[in-house]
Amino acid sequence: MSQSAEGTVDPEYDEFGLLHENASEWAIPWSGRPEVERRSLTLECGQVMSYIAWGRDDPEIVFLHGGGQNAHTWDTVALALGRPAVAVDLPGHGYSSWRQDRDYGPWANAAAVEQLLSDVAPNTAAVVGMSLGGATTMRLAAMCPDLVGKAVLVDVTPQINDPSRTLTTQERGSVTLVGGPPTFESFEAMADATIALSPLRAASAVRRGVRQNARELPDGRWRWRYDLFGDRPVSTGNWGDFTPLWWDVERIPTPTMFIRGGLSKLVRDEDVAEMRRRLPALRVEVVDGAGHAVQSDRPLEMVRLLDSFVFSAEEGS
Repeated sequence: MSQSAEGTVDPEYDEFGLLHENASEWAIPWSGRPEVERRSLTLECGQVMSYIAWGRDDPEIVFLHGGGQNAHTWDTVALALGRPAVAVDLPGHGYSSWRQDRDYGPWANAAAVEQLLSDVAPNTAAVVGMSLGGATTMRLAAMCPDLVGKAVLVDVTPQINDPSRTLTTQERGSVTLVGGPPTFESFEAMADATIALSPLRAASAVRRGVRQNARELPDGRWRWRYDLFGDRPVSTGNWGDFTPLWWDVERIPTPTMFIRGGLSKLVRDEDVAEMRRRLPALRVEVVDGAGHAVQSDRPLEMVRLLDSFVFSAEEGS
């Protein structure tokens, strides 16, 4: 599973050049660009995992993004948190390799992330996962809790992809883009489509996120930088069905916090009740004014919760 051309870093684009905008949007003190760089690790299978390293010290926290996102979704949180951290590009996303079998489910993801954590963040205090990254965290925490420390699950339960549940385009928000066209005629068209589905965020922030998650094709069109479009090999199976992860949830031995977006329609009350039934010690927090991507809609509230749960000596130690 060698890295495809899709994972090539664009030498013309400074992916960290607009971090001052993140700081300005959320009144985060800015004294210049922090120590941050992109790194990569080649796994035993040949797959390349790309990640963003915040700081030079051993990572204290690891972030896993949602489907169709990338490591930059955590930029504002990482800036405000101010701790050594790693934000991962999951397989098939960002600058990480595309898999030949196109299996980007939480089980395959967890196996890849396990190797990365063992190498670059073996002593992390917590793994924070949103949506697909949260489902990956469930599997990871059940499979190798020593690498997880504490688990933080952001707006995802194993029931999230239940096909019996219908949502409007606005209720699904930018998640809708994963099921839309992979290419747009121009960057402006791509940005406008995303802004229209992201009413809780500043347009400048959405545009920045789109640029970090897309690349220009030779013919001038723009393509998303993730491999979630089109048919998958039959042999891959239906990895979009997360319901088998209920078995993993009840076997998570680590302290776990569930963060729900107060405006999100992707998680229901009965889902949270089932999470609590299977994991009685679960801490549940609801972030008012946030949709599915809590880290983008209310990043400072996310930081407050992480500080209190992950780094407080009294919480779950």
